[in-house]
Amino acid sequence: MATPWRKRSNGWTINLATASLPPATTPRPPAHDRAFFGHPKGLGFLAGAEMWERFSFYSMQSLLMLYMTKYLLLDGNSSKVAGLDTYRSVLEQIFGPMTSLALAAQTFGLYSGFILVTPLIGAWLGDRVWGRTRTVTIGALLMSAGHLTMAMEQAFLLALLLLIFGGGLFISNLAAQIGGLYAFDDTRRTRAFGIYLMAVNVGIFAAPLISGTLGERVGWHWGFGAAGIGMLIGLGTYLAGRRHLPQDVIVKGSKPVPLTKRQWQSVGGLILLYLPKLFFFAAIQQAYGIMIVWADSAVDRKISGFEIPVTWILVVDGILTIVGVLLANRIWAQMAARGREPHDIRKIGIANVIAAASFLLIAGFSVMPQVPVYGWLLFYLVLDLSFGWNDPPARALIARFAPCSVNGMMFALYSLSGSLGFFLLGWLGRFYEPLGPTKYFLLTATLPLTGALLLIVFARPLERLLARGDADRADLDLGSKLSV
Repeated sequence: MATPWRKRSNGWTINLATASLPPATTPRPPAHDRAFFGHPKGLGFLAGAEMWERFSFYSMQSLLMLYMTKYLLLDGNSSKVAGLDTYRSVLEQIFGPMTSLALAAQTFGLYSGFILVTPLIGAWLGDRVWGRTRTVTIGALLMSAGHLTMAMEQAFLLALLLLIFGGGLFISNLAAQIGGLYAFDDTRRTRAFGIYLMAVNVGIFAAPLISGTLGERVGWHWGFGAAGIGMLIGLGTYLAGRRHLPQDVIVKGSKPVPLTKRQWQSVGGLILLYLPKLFFFAAIQQAYGIMIVWADSAVDRKISGFEIPVTWILVVDGILTIVGVLLANRIWAQMAARGREPHDIRKIGIANVIAAASFLLIAGFSVMPQVPVYGWLLFYLVLDLSFGWNDPPARALIARFAPCSVNGMMFALYSLSGSLGFFLLGWLGRFYEPLGPTKYFLLTATLPLTGALLLIVFARPLERLLARGDADRADLDLGSKLSV
């Protein structure tokens, strides 16, 4: 009798002609592995690798808008960039004439958006061709090359392409490996993504202190070079922990395993859940785009005669997001003890309301001739509280309810919803100059409010859709257990 399973040196291969229930990982994750703060040891290596990847990414986020508006797109410098005239011409044919600020905002949105689109390719390669471990490794190498190439302004557009494709290989596969550390019924999964998010924010904390300071005070290319070195450290961390990661499952064959009706309902529910994510992301990522440019001139950043580098606000952002995640986890634990913890879908709705409040707050401060530094900090405090209520619950929903055979793809689609938010962010940037800061921030507040309204209307139908696929996923996990 033909067996659907074939052991390989780096994992398992599934032959779809004979397999009917492909598990996410084989064997079933051991529940007794609690070496990393009560979680599997592999979580520490994955969180560490993601910390350095986020360090490199947020080095770019903190510097890119300033680099373009204060140096690269200025007269005399833009002519050095290979292909920039053609690139600008194409964008203006699509979106109309652009000022340098509008071009910078559009480029920021396109770069940040496409780096979240390419995980669709990365997930397919990780699930069906190379395996997740090899795909993550290649992605880290491409990203390192991209950051180091940013040191040459002539190769600016090439560097962005390397970063976009490298990020696509890295992002969804690493997140899917975290889900693979836990059995279906392991309640530690949501808290694991909270730990993962805290590691992410350590990287966000370090990026402006190191890369931001080097870029603003020493030279732009020093900042980008530091990001490349950080990515290489992340790759080393990932490779050091390979033996603690879930074994790869490579799905082979001409026909994918068909999903059941209930699994399709889970997929549909998750896709509907991504729409509010789009609006949420388009709002909160303004904090790294237009907000940085606005704060560079509008915020009084002098304390005792020392002017704080504008990129240092992302240090505060990283700290406050960690605080927000810890606070959210504490609130959920207390509510769970009383049997009143809200469904993860409702947590995401609360996040949207908090994000909208942060932009209403900064719109009020922006009418002042010079915004006091405490107003700037208060905006980030409220904004970062929202993130702890949004990202861990969303990732936990995907890890739990996405069918195993498309788990990586569903994480990629989650990234895609964020990319569409970035595209929307880039397009909205053209309205900043004609509207002015106050009206622009009010416009931004309507985005997460729209997401909150959608969740209020569709919360119960979404809960039912996901619950219908729950039983099939549990059966699938049991099949995984019995197959080994």
